[in-house]
Amino acid sequence: MAISLKSAEQIVFMREAGRIVAETFEVLESHIRPGVTTLDLDKLAAECICSQGAKPSFFGYRGYPANICTSINSEVIHGIPGLRRLVDGDIVSIDIGVFKNRHHADAARTFAVGDISPEAERLITVTRESFFAGIEFARAGRHLHEISAAVQKHAEAHGYSVVREFVGHGIGTQMHEDPSIPNYKPPSRGPRLSPGMALAIEPMVNAGTHEVYIMRDGWTVVTRDDKLSAHYENTVIVTAGEPELITLMGAA
Repeated sequence: MAISLKSAEQIVFMREAGRIVAETFEVLESHIRPGVTTLDLDKLAAECICSQGAKPSFFGYRGYPANICTSINSEVIHGIPGLRRLVDGDIVSIDIGVFKNRHHADAARTFAVGDISPEAERLITVTRESFFAGIEFARAGRHLHEISAAVQKHAEAHGYSVVREFVGHGIGTQMHEDPSIPNYKPPSRGPRLSPGMALAIEPMVNAGTHEVYIMRDGWTVVTRDDKLSAHYENTVIVTAGEPELITLMGAA
């Protein structure tokens, strides 16, 4: 496993990409309501990203046909935007990647559409909390799988499961770099963390089973039992002190 350590200049570039990711989420959140199509959100995100001299990281990546990922209800990740209209009570997970100055940043959020059930609200909250439980260990000298174990422990303590087939990842000049970051505890401790590591940490938490499958479109990942799923991700820089979340603005 070859984990790259980012230079001070690279981190500056990644912060800029991360800022655009965060601002794009703010724009999209103000437009998420019943009646909006996921294609509307995709176009809006592309406008926001491209207007700042950046590019959507996902467009064309391994053939992906859209600018962002929009996954509704039981869809876990990689949902392709289209003409489907959001309805009251939906939850929608949006994943955004931005490429600028030859560097990427990546983040995801799950949003409520109109009035959602208390169960859906709780799932979104616990998924976000799982991320923050994990990054308590995103510090120099700790081991990668301490992050994984903390994510799993928090999600499962609330009766949920974490997806195992898809994981977080390193990020930088490439969208996906070493290391892979599971949301569950593997047998090993994983590599020791060092300042300059850039990690896309992304709990994917299911209300039911952890088992998932890929739909016929070849992209959209769905829960096996059709129960809800939520997703929360930030690009995190390991420093000599507190972890730096470069895709987070305010209390997102």
